[in-house]
Amino acid sequence: MKAAKRRAAGARFLVFFGTFLTVFMLLGVVGYILVKGLPNISPELFEWEYNTDNVSLMPALINTLLMTALSLIIAVPLGIFAAVYLAEYARRGNRLVKIIRITAETLAGIPSIIYGLFGMLFFVIALKLGMSLLAGAMTLSIMILPVIMRTAEEALIAVPDSYREGSFGLGAGRLRTVFKVVLPSAVPGIMAGVILGIGRIVGETAALLFTAGSIAKIPNSLLDSTRTLSVHMYALASEGLYVDQSYATAVVLLIIVVCINTLSAFVAKRFGVKNGKV
Repeated sequence: MKAAKRRAAGARFLVFFGTFLTVFMLLGVVGYILVKGLPNISPELFEWEYNTDNVSLMPALINTLLMTALSLIIAVPLGIFAAVYLAEYARRGNRLVKIIRITAETLAGIPSIIYGLFGMLFFVIALKLGMSLLAGAMTLSIMILPVIMRTAEEALIAVPDSYREGSFGLGAGRLRTVFKVVLPSAVPGIMAGVILGIGRIVGETAALLFTAGSIAKIPNSLLDSTRTLSVHMYALASEGLYVDQSYATAVVLLIIVVCINTLSAFVAKRFGVKNGKV
């Protein structure tokens, strides 16, 4: 009995210690960025055009939003439709499904530099898109597709079978059941995958250096080269002349990620409440 209590106490200590260490590291990183970046934020950083005098991040900020939106437009529908097939239409125990899942999990762990080299060889050179917003977005969509697909699949599998059976019992077909009953119930889980995808898009640097380029201007078309906030921050830090401005850019990037994640969580919560979930 005493040994069991000691093990329970040890387990509680490890849980509390792990929680404290995680929160401490998170607050440490965020606090360091804020302390180094906030004093260097100035109106010049938000001027419309970039030059060596103001080192404006505004073009990179707009490019980040454009890159994120375009990548999600490509990846989210493909990921959700693939997940619907795997969870709702494919026969359970199908060998093809197992291969797809293993492949998706493998692709999710590949370093981003590999995606960048692939994007450069395929989109930039083979398809002759050049270093452009479109080439970067298509490369990033391939990067986040496995995460969105696997997360959406798990969210669909987690929907109780009673939902499907009730819909079938009322005379609805499989397609109507999937899009009217199952998918709305799985939105919170799907949004979790989308949030992970957004985080990877916003923070990506290596792949975009090979596919989108690093020109600090707002593109006039999808085929223009561009620079996102993460690439902008990398460029400023690597030059060694604008380190303070790179910290300020990191603060803006952090705020954008928090705002996007908060908005996504709000949307997921609203869908959960709408479908009778807390």
